Amino acid sequence: MAYLKGTYIAFDGLGQTNPTLSDYRHFSTIQSWAMNKEIDFAGVSSHDKTYAQRKSSLRAAFEERIRELLAVSKQLVVVLSEKTRKSGNYLSFEIEQAVDNFDLPLIVVYAGYSVVADPSLLTGYWPDSLRQRINSGSAKVLHIPFNKDAFLDAVSQFSVDIKPETGLNHYSEYAHRKFSCMPHSAPFENRKTQE
Repeated sequence: MAYLKGTYIAFDGLGQTNPTLSDYRHFSTIQSWAMNKEIDFAGVSSHDKTYAQRKSSLRAAFEERIRELLAVSKQLVVVLSEKTRKSGNYLSFEIEQAVDNFDLPLIVVYAGYSVVADPSLLTGYWPDSLRQRINSGSAKVLHIPFNKDAFLDAVSQFSVDIKPETGLNHYSEYAHRKFSCMPHSAPFENRKTQE
């Protein structure tokens, strides 16, 4: 078996070839958080996703490339935003493959949220493939806010051998405060990022 070391990051390309118009911008931020942390990232660009989606002749080769990357990954990070589509995109395929064929734990990062206290209230962000696998119990998921310290902690903890227990795991109030996600006086509840 290949040495599992990569962190595969999946996001919705939103049908855009321009990365600044897709959730790729969140991927770029996450990459910057991991500089000098020796995290090996894998994934595919929004341009590649959009091009392969439009060129059906490339779809099989592109899906094989995704499987190759997932096969050497220790976890799948799923970036979700208000624009994430429910189905019909490569993000759905990446989630399906990661859970069904590679038994990878998922770290779901909510762009636009500074606190994730109750992931069950964020189901509107979930692609159908994620919802189905959480509901069936097959997905083992940690739901986290879009926060550097929370992200780095999550990727250091979970792998194929060490997974969250269920599909609705999240960090505690103590952890959110430790990661400076929320003021000490604020109640522990889902909180959108202040802009």
